[in-house]
Amino acid sequence: MDRVLNPKPILPTDRQIFSNRALKAMIVPLLIEQLLQLVVGIADTMMVSYAGEATVSGVSLDTMIYTIFIYLFTAVATGAAVIVSQYIGRGDKPNANLAASQGFHIAGVTSLICLVLTLLFGNAVLARLYAQVDGEVMSACQIYLRIVALSFPANAIYNAGAALYRSMGKTRATMFVSAGMNLLNVVGNAIGVFVLKAGAAGVAWPTTISWYFAAVIMTALCFNKKNDVSVRLQDIFGLKRDMAGRILHIALPNAAEQVLFQLAKVVLGSLIATFGTSQIAANGIGQTLWSLAACMCTSMSPVFITVVGQCMGAGDTDAAAWYMRKLTRLSLLLSSLWNALVLLLVPIILPLYAVTAETRHYIWVIVIIHNSFAALVQPFALPLSSGLRAAGDVQFSLWSSLLCTVVFRTALSFALGLWLNMGIVGIAWAMVLDWCLKAALDVLRFRSNKWKNKRVI
Repeated sequence: MDRVLNPKPILPTDRQIFSNRALKAMIVPLLIEQLLQLVVGIADTMMVSYAGEATVSGVSLDTMIYTIFIYLFTAVATGAAVIVSQYIGRGDKPNANLAASQGFHIAGVTSLICLVLTLLFGNAVLARLYAQVDGEVMSACQIYLRIVALSFPANAIYNAGAALYRSMGKTRATMFVSAGMNLLNVVGNAIGVFVLKAGAAGVAWPTTISWYFAAVIMTALCFNKKNDVSVRLQDIFGLKRDMAGRILHIALPNAAEQVLFQLAKVVLGSLIATFGTSQIAANGIGQTLWSLAACMCTSMSPVFITVVGQCMGAGDTDAAAWYMRKLTRLSLLLSSLWNALVLLLVPIILPLYAVTAETRHYIWVIVIIHNSFAALVQPFALPLSSGLRAAGDVQFSLWSSLLCTVVFRTALSFALGLWLNMGIVGIAWAMVLDWCLKAALDVLRFRSNKWKNKRVI
């Protein structure tokens, strides 16, 4: 296996700061954590499907907006994780502690602002974006968004803590916390949908409660001074401009990239809302299955951040390049195997949804398109991009995403989905062609070696 994964020339052993065993110890818990979250997502969608397709459609449309905030909080956490990883690589524990604490500070402030804005303007935004949906679908959108908005502070704090633990390579801890959170969520969903028959609210409240559970546990763990890096109360509640600036240097372009990406999806969601209830429901369920297929690449992204970040912090750019090549090869291998497995599981998963035959047909088509490209193209468009970001090359990631997603993917979605009347099938094709362009740009950027000149600490 080493012959397949290890690039030539082989990096000297004394500069391989992460052994295969260490990489496995990070990757396996991250994959399990992603799977747990996705199982809950599938369970959510399944349970809501028994409340009717209008409710499924409402929640799926609303999830596109909710995801904007999740990605925003993740971007802030990633910014802190990159800085912490580089300070760990340099062996500077005091500044690593300060960076971790400031990550909590920025996450808390950001989430409170988002909470207030959502409660004030959420319904108006929904009405503007989805003006053509029927009243029952809109009602589900409004109920779900209003409740899950209350989870924003917990979501942001949990992500800050989880990113800190991942930057230390301690992914088992986040896996166990995620397991507890998701178990609580599943039980709550069952009660909310089948016992209380609360529809969209029946899955929204368990989501919110479970995030607070996870945030409390994760925060307590981050105060443990026995860790390589820990947070300090006085540094959480006080703004340290220099350190916050370093974090925001990574976080702001990353946040802009992720938010613009999700805003493009919201715009496309307004387009999908015109395709009819069957296609809306198929898109919502299909996105859950897409997430399941993509979870291998999603799991590899934090590994790139930890490994590349520590190499860059140690000043060894050649080691960072060697590990990026090795981890990309590993991502490609694992992603291909994983996507093939997911396709084999679709005939088992699909009958669990209470949807029409037309909806099931659309789900099959878009999942096949997605998985075929996710196996071979996504490793270059997602994990490799995280490696470049961990090196501090955030401006490139921002501008390439603007070109690929905001411009290319959105325009192509309207061209295929609306003008050529391909519906959500056209949306799926636009998505995977976007990956192809992004992957090509990332590979060219990596090979240019320009990312080696970036400095963030």
